[in-house]
Amino acid sequence: MKQVSEIEYFDVEKNEEFEKIINKVLIECFKEENLQNSKLYISIILTTPKHIKEINNKYRNIDMETDVLSFPMFEKNEINSLKNLNYEEALGDIVISIEKVKNQAEEYAHSFERELSYMVVHGFYHLMGEDHIKEEEKIKMREKEEKVLRKLNITR
Repeated sequence: MKQVSEIEYFDVEKNEEFEKIINKVLIECFKEENLQNSKLYISIILTTPKHIKEINNKYRNIDMETDVLSFPMFEKNEINSLKNLNYEEALGDIVISIEKVKNQAEEYAHSFERELSYMVVHGFYHLMGEDHIKEEEKIKMREKEEKVLRKLNITR
């Protein structure tokens, strides 16, 4: 199986189940966007609310906790040209607060797997240049996210 992620832990205990969920979702995302034969990968950092707040403040000047942050390495119009690289390249970084994932899964009354999967697919589409600031962008992004989750049979 192709390695699509590099997973690091920051003040969170290593967890093989987290890694299985993340890789399963990313493999489907890569298939959906025709990146499965590329040498691209995504760096994932699983961390605490405190640490994600520090990152959010440092890089976005927003002094608050959040559930997921994405840091793309490329512009949307550059991604197609990356599909045929002969060397490995990071598409970007996704930072996920595991505690927020657990809390939101309870709050929204669905599984931890569903919430973590959603954070991963949401972060992936931000790396692909999608956004949800304008309503029409939000609709397009949500459709892509839900399509991947449906294919994996990860429902609410």
